[in-house]
Amino acid sequence: MAAENLPIVRTVAALRAQVEAWRDSGLKVAFAPTMGALHEGHLSLIRLGLDRADRVVASIFVNPTQFGPNEDFDRYPRNEAGDSALLAGAGCHLLFAPSVQEMYPHGFATTITVTGVSEPLDGAARPGHFNGVATVVTKLLNQARPDIAIFGEKDYQQLQVIRRLVRDLDLPVEVVGAPIARAEDGLALSSRNAYLDSAQRQIAGQMNKALADAVARLAAGESVERVEATGRAALERHGFETVDYFEVRLVEDLSHPGPGPCSAPARVFAAAHLGRTRLIDNMGA
Repeated sequence: MAAENLPIVRTVAALRAQVEAWRDSGLKVAFAPTMGALHEGHLSLIRLGLDRADRVVASIFVNPTQFGPNEDFDRYPRNEAGDSALLAGAGCHLLFAPSVQEMYPHGFATTITVTGVSEPLDGAARPGHFNGVATVVTKLLNQARPDIAIFGEKDYQQLQVIRRLVRDLDLPVEVVGAPIARAEDGLALSSRNAYLDSAQRQIAGQMNKALADAVARLAAGESVERVEATGRAALERHGFETVDYFEVRLVEDLSHPGPGPCSAPARVFAAAHLGRTRLIDNMGA
């Protein structure tokens, strides 16, 4: 599909009209919300959608309500033409690219808050972030009304927040997590990786190695507190300037397993800064 042939809709009414026409024809619809600046990780969501449904819709919306006052909303990379070409090449059938006014019209006054799973990790490091995520995702799922919604596991806490709100609000959509796409050295692909200079890019690849080492230590029966301390120290030693967290969390609800060895299903989470770039990653233990 050529980029110029990828239909783009910018209103909720147009989005719903197309999705409802497909569903009325008996077609199954998958939806992949993004903030643009697309890379191979995003395209893997499209391909997973094609495996699971007959039509795939992507959205591009840089959501202002999930950025803090000192974060990178203004400089977040935007390239709709390039993103459209990538989506078309991956087989996407429709792009929803709304304006801020379309998503948050004058007088908008509602916020969705998910407690519990949203509170540790990025919830503590970025106050208010998950309120913005939960609100915009609830809106997008209601606007698109897909059968399946696909989110990457790189933002694993976000995925769990979305699963929780979908259950709690009885939204009629299946939420699917897509495996993390990684560069050759293991760095999780992210739109923000474009901010890294060459020296920072070399350091960034060490985050994946620290997570893999932590997973191995947990499997060997090492205590959670030692695994966390060792992982944080490794990031600092390799040159990460600020480590927001390096923590083990239980998969089910992201609660902390407490001291001692951990035998329950868990993941290891890391967030750290290189210059003005904040990187996150996680790995199943």
